[in-house]
Amino acid sequence: MVPTPVDRPDLGLIRTYVTFLDGKGVGRPGYVDLDRRTLKVVAVSTMPLFDVGSPGSFDENGVTPTSVVSLDDRHVLMYYVGYELGTKIRYRMLSGVAISEDGGESFRRHSRAPILERSDKELLFRCGPFVVRESDRFRMWYIAGSGWTRVDGKDLPRYSIKYLESADGLAWGSEGAPVIDVSDEDEHGFGRPWILRTGSGYDMFYSVRRKSHAAYRLGYAHSVDGVRWERKDARLGLDAGPEAYDDRAIMYAAPVRIGDTTYCFYNGNDFGREGFAVAIREEA
Repeated sequence: MVPTPVDRPDLGLIRTYVTFLDGKGVGRPGYVDLDRRTLKVVAVSTMPLFDVGSPGSFDENGVTPTSVVSLDDRHVLMYYVGYELGTKIRYRMLSGVAISEDGGESFRRHSRAPILERSDKELLFRCGPFVVRESDRFRMWYIAGSGWTRVDGKDLPRYSIKYLESADGLAWGSEGAPVIDVSDEDEHGFGRPWILRTGSGYDMFYSVRRKSHAAYRLGYAHSVDGVRWERKDARLGLDAGPEAYDDRAIMYAAPVRIGDTTYCFYNGNDFGREGFAVAIREEA
C-alpha cells in the first residue's frame, strides 16, 4: 500500500517503500527493489523496517511511509502516517518521522510522539505528508481535517490538502495554509500528495475521494510557487482501468523520472490489496 519510490542509480535500483499489511490490516513499512532498467522485482524486505508503536501511541495500529528525503549519503528521513483506533470515532491519523543513518537500509523513530500533532484547527487528521528539501528549508504538503461525512451509512473522513515549512524537517507548525480543498459535493477528501519540480514550477499528483465511486480517483494540479495551485484533473490521463486490480479504484500516484522516462507508481482496488502497479507516461 502507498508506493513511495526512490531512485537509487548508485545501486541500479528503484527502491519502493511500501506498507505491508498483516492479516488484521495493520501495516508496517518495508520495501520492494526494482531493477532500474527493466522494473523487474529483484528484492523484497523480509522484516519490517520498524514496528508499530507501543500501546497508546499515535501509531499503535499501523505505520505507512508516504515520503522519503535524503539528507546526504547516509542520513534519510522517512515521513509516515500513524493509525490510532478510536471509540467514538473510527480512527485518527497523525504523522511521524523515522531516521536512517545507513542510507535507508534501517530506520529508527525520531520520537514516539507525532511531528504533526493534533491541533484545534486540524483535530483528527494530519497525515499523508510529502516533503521536499529546498536550500535552507523543508516544504511539506499534507492532508488535514477535523470531521467526517456520512456516505451510504458509513463515516468517511473529510479533509483537504495543506502546506507547511520547517527549518529542520522535524519541527512543524500547528496549522498549515490551505492549498487545495474539495471542489464539489461529490468530493470529501484527498490522499497523499506527490510533488514533482518542473521547468515552470511544480506538479502535484493526489488522490480524490469521491462519494459516487465510494473510492479514490486521481487528480493533478500545477503551481508556479508550490503554494497557489490550479487543479487540472482531466489532464492527468490516468484513471481506473480494465484490469482486475484497478477497475474500481486508483490512488496514491507517485511519479518518478528515470532518465527520459516518467513512471507513475500507484495502487488499485482496496488500497492495493493486489500490490502496486506502474504506468509509463506517453510522450507527445
